[in-house]
Amino acid sequence: MGLIGQVLTLVFGGGRNAVRETAEVFRENAEAAGQRESDRFAAVIRQHEAEFRARRGWFDQVMDGINRLPRPMLALGTLGLFVAAMVDPIWFAERMQGLALVPEALWWLMGAVVSFYFGARHQVKGQQFQKDIAHTMARVPQVVENTKVLRSLEDEAQQAAARDPNPALSDWRASRAA
Repeated sequence: MGLIGQVLTLVFGGGRNAVRETAEVFRENAEAAGQRESDRFAAVIRQHEAEFRARRGWFDQVMDGINRLPRPMLALGTLGLFVAAMVDPIWFAERMQGLALVPEALWWLMGAVVSFYFGARHQVKGQQFQKDIAHTMARVPQVVENTKVLRSLEDEAQQAAARDPNPALSDWRASRAA
């Protein structure tokens, strides 16, 4: 046992595993890789949480509130113009004559400001939508695989039901189908 014991001690002994260490040179240790990935993901989540948990001052809160006002104000203001035209047409006509005196360049400037505001919002929402789509599409192979598994299970269940000589179950299935 001396020579065999020395060879085994050389390969597996001394608190080391030469086979595993050699294999890890050519192939990554899957368990260690999984642990590293889990640690990296946990660090990313902690960082993301810290960014959004950060206390925001009153100025940031006020600006967020102001940024949410233009769309509802434009919508409600437009509806208000219709109401004003119906309630007091003369007052409304006087105001519209005032608008007719606004120079064309100022209308272009207002159009640019509104377009940039809503254009930037549209771009941000579009990018968020693309991220959501990418996240959903990343799950498609998993969903397709799950669907295949469910279909195969349904097929097996139907085949087993066709082989089952249970008359009560057959009557029940017939009553459900009708």
